[in-house]
Amino acid sequence: MPVQAEREGSRGALVGRADELNLLGRRAETTRAGRAGLVMLSGPAGMGKTSLLRTFLRSEACHDMTVLYGACAETAAGTGYSGVRALFGPLGLSGSDAADLPLLRGFARRALPALTAQQVGREGPAAAYPVLHGLYWLAAELMAERPLVLVLDDVHWCDERSLGWVDFLLRRADDLPLLVLLAHRSEAELAPAVLTDIAAQHDPTLIRLAPLARTAVGEMARRIFRTPAEDVFIERAAAVSGGNPLTLGRLLSELNAEGVRPDSTGLRRVGEVGGQVVASSVGALLDGRPRWVRGVATAVAVLGDETPELIGMLADVPPALVKEGIATLRRAEIIAADRTDLVHDVVRSAVLAPMDAEVLAALRTKAALLLNDAGRPAEEVAGRLMLLPALTQPWMPAALCDAAVQAQGRGAPEAAARYLRRVLEAEPDSVAVRIQMAAALAEIDPAEAARLMEEALPLAADVRTKAMVALRFGMLCLALQRSPEGVRVLAEVLTELEAELGPAPDPADRELHTFVESVLLIIGADEKATVAATLDRASRLDPPPGDTPAQRQMLAMMTVLAAMDGRSAERTVGHARRALTSPGTALEGWSSVSSAFALSLADEVDESLEALDRLLEFSQENAAMWTYVLGLATRALVLHGAGAYPDALADAQTAVEIAGEERWGDGSALPQIAFATVLVERGESEQAETVLAGIRRSGMERFVLQYHLYLMTRARARWARGDREASLGLYLECGRSLEQSRLTNAVFVPWWAEAACLLAVMNRGDEARDLSAHGDELARSWGTSRSRGLAALARGAIAPGGSGLGTLTEAVSALADSPARGDHARAEFVLGRALLRTGDQRGAREHLRAATDLAQRCGALALAGDARRMLVTAGGRMRKMSASPLDMLTGMERRVAGLAAAGASNRSIAESLFLTVRTIETHLTSVYRKLGVSGRTELGSALRTPNIPDGQPPGRRTDTRRRG
Repeated sequence: MPVQAEREGSRGALVGRADELNLLGRRAETTRAGRAGLVMLSGPAGMGKTSLLRTFLRSEACHDMTVLYGACAETAAGTGYSGVRALFGPLGLSGSDAADLPLLRGFARRALPALTAQQVGREGPAAAYPVLHGLYWLAAELMAERPLVLVLDDVHWCDERSLGWVDFLLRRADDLPLLVLLAHRSEAELAPAVLTDIAAQHDPTLIRLAPLARTAVGEMARRIFRTPAEDVFIERAAAVSGGNPLTLGRLLSELNAEGVRPDSTGLRRVGEVGGQVVASSVGALLDGRPRWVRGVATAVAVLGDETPELIGMLADVPPALVKEGIATLRRAEIIAADRTDLVHDVVRSAVLAPMDAEVLAALRTKAALLLNDAGRPAEEVAGRLMLLPALTQPWMPAALCDAAVQAQGRGAPEAAARYLRRVLEAEPDSVAVRIQMAAALAEIDPAEAARLMEEALPLAADVRTKAMVALRFGMLCLALQRSPEGVRVLAEVLTELEAELGPAPDPADRELHTFVESVLLIIGADEKATVAATLDRASRLDPPPGDTPAQRQMLAMMTVLAAMDGRSAERTVGHARRALTSPGTALEGWSSVSSAFALSLADEVDESLEALDRLLEFSQENAAMWTYVLGLATRALVLHGAGAYPDALADAQTAVEIAGEERWGDGSALPQIAFATVLVERGESEQAETVLAGIRRSGMERFVLQYHLYLMTRARARWARGDREASLGLYLECGRSLEQSRLTNAVFVPWWAEAACLLAVMNRGDEARDLSAHGDELARSWGTSRSRGLAALARGAIAPGGSGLGTLTEAVSALADSPARGDHARAEFVLGRALLRTGDQRGAREHLRAATDLAQRCGALALAGDARRMLVTAGGRMRKMSASPLDMLTGMERRVAGLAAAGASNRSIAESLFLTVRTIETHLTSVYRKLGVSGRTELGSALRTPNIPDGQPPGRRTDTRRRG
């Protein structure tokens, strides 16, 4: 075969591609302007995709841009983040000192598991999000210097996790100088679903390489034959080669080497050489060389770009001959000039085509053993094993299990599941493999993970193993909204476990039992169908000391269930404090959120906020985004209960904005409910209803926490908008649902107090008194200042004439002694209104002025406006309320401005809030405009909260200013 064949094929691939190059150039200009773009390049094998890409990257269009090029390989097709490593490999970020490199500062360091084939200082599986987040910040660091072009070739062999990161990056890159080019064969795609999803989400520029036009075929023929070709020859060559540049280049070079003329006399020979020219020419070249040259070519085809030593061992060829063979094959342009690999996958197919399937499998098995003996990472070994038709040797399943552990350790669950699926084919009754595979799938395919655990339950050889399976199955049921099924399985396994362990289990068995019991409580508290029985179960349990993770989880769930039972705030607080006493460094998310929420219901708001602050700090440091969003939404509800509406707004809107960036965000509800709850207090009820209408979680009415909070918020919004009947219906539905669920906490959702006040306004006193009596009973049982104050407020509001003034005064006093500043302001308003109705204008003015001041400081803008108008009616004078510039800030703007004023850089703010730097810049620009400041140096004074004046009524004050 002539040496020029491959070179001319590459040049020929560019003949007639000027339009494609110009289109790529225009996309590069868009990138320079600061707008992200995606190009997807496709075509059959040999159509010139790689040549087109390399020419574009060398062109002036990419001048002064950071260009990263990587090609995916068949032997690494299923390896987690193999595509990412191909892209970033040239940066040298995988060495032992990589963590100290400037590019990996901050959150970018979390990218390390994806950047190296080795394990990176982590035991057990890694969450996928932190690695994706780290890779995003690595790309952002590169884009801070100059525009970035990421080119991933042969994407048909790319792993899902790398493509998932590309999607993750593009979703955050609208206004960033980024151009992503993905090239793949149109006839073969490893992950078509991922590629299709990327294309659907990001409006790519699609370039489909068509066969070479007749003029391009003629130009290639002229270059190879060094004389113009006749039209009939050109047409025949185009038809035989299909216009494929690689095939055409080989065909024309073969014909030229034979002395065939490019005219009508050569037509017969064109047909004889035909479309199989690549395979025949490669075969002919190898047949004309010593046998060991074919061995070297075959070893390279199996191993890919490897060391001469390994190639020699696989081919059974001495090292000196290996080097000579590589040089020979490189001169013949079978092996690439810049790497020890074949020039094209079509050539690889031609080299391997003559081999019997069993011989090829044996060779791949030997290659895997060689890599394993050389100490290569388990996933490299697995890449060869995954190409085998079956696992025929005992060591193979163990090797794939090791590779799955490594894949999970780098946050690549798809790869781990793929390896384990092959193991399960060889070991169909393995419970351990099912457990490992379910752990890998829990995040990306919980339904399949749950199916695996269901299969494992009857296969478990002992009750302890069965308990571990049931634990995983139960938590998967929680994610899949199948809690009743999880409760049934866990209850059955718990009975078996208790029978097996007896009355005095050893510490390990006792911890396992406690875990099963605690998870049963977690799952059972999720839905209304199971919460009543779960309350009964919790009431029969003795509280554990809280010395272990399982015990703290148990205490946390007993805490929240005791709170929902509404019988003893004191007992609830005791459980919560013990649950939050952790000697370890890691915080258990369930324990923190559950205990913190229960503490807030018991008026211990400061402790609740401290626990949530610790959880959020831990979540930020570990990029645990879902936990961070849950913690923010919970803290927003706690702050709302404390009357700290601006801070609650900041938390809630931040949670909504972060969740909106994620695919799982459609299943969230708590962030939206918290956001809408605060919007009602700010007088933005129409927007609150819009937020609630946007919740997409299905079957909301089945769930304990979200459904009742949702009903309360909708009822408040309807009342604020003047639809009293609809509001009352929602309050009463909330009460009926709580009764069905046997949830009797007076302050969790105090529907009874608000419904009683609404009925009083509607002159339906008898119904209001019934609700008030019901609330009195709940409040006495719970016994906090807030619950007593709400009960007194309801009684006083429905009392006729002036008979309720004393009760309303009691409500004001009780709520002033609670952390519920918003409820305190409302009680002052109701008392002032009642005094005005009795003709006591002086007394009315005192309380209405206090209500106005408190409401304005809480950020309850709607209540503040109502109280001020009534104060004027009572003859009072008060400085006209003017909108503070701070009131114009959105919750997210408040959060960003506060962090910036505390000295945080835009990058650190973006990292901590899981947003992009450009988003932070946009928020800050808006803040500067609204506050009338020129920059971050003036933010501190503009955001400073004025001191509370001495004339404020006494009461507990909760410091709700956020820590920077």
